[in-house]
Amino acid sequence: MASKEKDTGSGSAAPGGGKKDAVGSPGPTGIPPVRQMKVVGIKNRLSEGYYFNSDKMPVNVKIRADQDLVPIYELTIPGLAEGTRLILNTLRGELITKVKVDITDVIDPKKVDEVKKKFEDAALELLNRQFPSTSDETKYVLVSYVLQHTLGLGEIEPLMHDDYLEEVVVNGANEPIWVYHKKYGWCKTNIQLKSEAAIYDIASSIGRKIGKQISVLNPLMDAHLPTGERVNATLFPVSNHGNTITIRKFSSNPWTIPTLMELNCISGELSAFIWLCIQYELSFLISGGTGSGKTSFLNAIATMIPPNQRVVSIEDTRELALPSFLHWVPMVTREANVESRGEVTMLNLLVNALRQRPDRILVGEVRKQREAEILFEAMHTGHSVYATIHADNSAETITRLTTPPINMPVEVVDSLAGIIVQYRQRRLGIRRTLEFAEMEKGGSLRLLYKWDPRADSIAKVNDSINILSRLASYTGMFQKEMLDDIAEKKKVLEWSVKNRYNDIERVGKVMAAYYKQKDELMDAVTKDKKWI
Repeated sequence: MASKEKDTGSGSAAPGGGKKDAVGSPGPTGIPPVRQMKVVGIKNRLSEGYYFNSDKMPVNVKIRADQDLVPIYELTIPGLAEGTRLILNTLRGELITKVKVDITDVIDPKKVDEVKKKFEDAALELLNRQFPSTSDETKYVLVSYVLQHTLGLGEIEPLMHDDYLEEVVVNGANEPIWVYHKKYGWCKTNIQLKSEAAIYDIASSIGRKIGKQISVLNPLMDAHLPTGERVNATLFPVSNHGNTITIRKFSSNPWTIPTLMELNCISGELSAFIWLCIQYELSFLISGGTGSGKTSFLNAIATMIPPNQRVVSIEDTRELALPSFLHWVPMVTREANVESRGEVTMLNLLVNALRQRPDRILVGEVRKQREAEILFEAMHTGHSVYATIHADNSAETITRLTTPPINMPVEVVDSLAGIIVQYRQRRLGIRRTLEFAEMEKGGSLRLLYKWDPRADSIAKVNDSINILSRLASYTGMFQKEMLDDIAEKKKVLEWSVKNRYNDIERVGKVMAAYYKQKDELMDAVTKDKKWI
């Protein structure tokens, strides 16, 4: 479907072109069986291979260490002959007529699966009626093809189901699609869209679902998919090499602190210290560059919030995913429609959130002065706030906060407990917690932890003064009690890593048990036994 192949003379060919053979010819049912595509002509060393399903279509991926400057992401899916494609495109037309859905259902994340199920059932019914002799395996592959070209992103869709990918990038019809792989970084794929019109069609269909339009007069578009992925699209000649699409994928398995510890992104000691701060409602900013993992880290530490507290999150695009049992109200901004009406800004949501009696407020990103004013006002009125901001280190974070365009007074910034800095090492393809600094009076910082790149470990630089002082005044705990508490939390986190309690629900339950069933949990930790 999406791969570019060379004809080797064996009868296999890329779908939509090349010669046909008996396998690809229509059989008694009028529809050819599914055949496995071959990708040939890439003579290089195989680095890794794995499988996943795109809907119910099997997908095989091989990462190859080519002699080229970047790895090759080689995707193989069941191939379809041109006659099969024509039949399925006819079925798509019937399907759209037959299945009645409201446009609001298509864009509602809660109803995406329901809409897909309606189309799947209707497509199976049509295939069973017209091609009763086709095997179930073939039917499900054909149904997946129809769904991907009706509700999904067509030839890009299989890439959206690979959990190892963070970005999917189309730079034009004259070059292959690029992807950012969590392990291998930027990779060139063996998928290439056939024309600029095909790229435009995908971008346009994304825009239509959320009431946006991309055209020669409006050649730039920021949007999001119902499943949360952020999309940016541009049209030629604004993008000189052709139409482009950039998709930032939404992780179906959110990062958690045990996962980050296992990947050496953060130490157990620092994680436990942050947990203590969150337990007693100290506020933090999480800073870092683009793609450094700020939102992922915000999501990870949010599981440390006690389960009996109300959490309100505010984002431009829904990315956070908290445990299902938390008292959580997620809110997202909305852009104005074509008549310049109906806009809901981050500021609108921040003001509204303060009227919902939140215990904790999570903010996707702070960009403007008025947003920062409301954010720090929330801290001063007793709300615990966690937000992200673009800055490369803790000192630069303070500079961004206290200079235009945010321009907050230094005295206001003092209400922060500390700053956590995330870092992406592009050469090695790793992410690390770079710094943890506590706030001191007058906007100065005291660096407590810092990542050592030579040892690839997080080292303690200084003992905390201000944070421990705040905790002592809020809790009445002595310093030794706080250090013992940190050591206890570290044991819980290391036990979670050892027992593979790293998905969002189970980590959330461990955190909740620490607050509600501490003796029972600590007994399991001390005896090193399974608990969940």
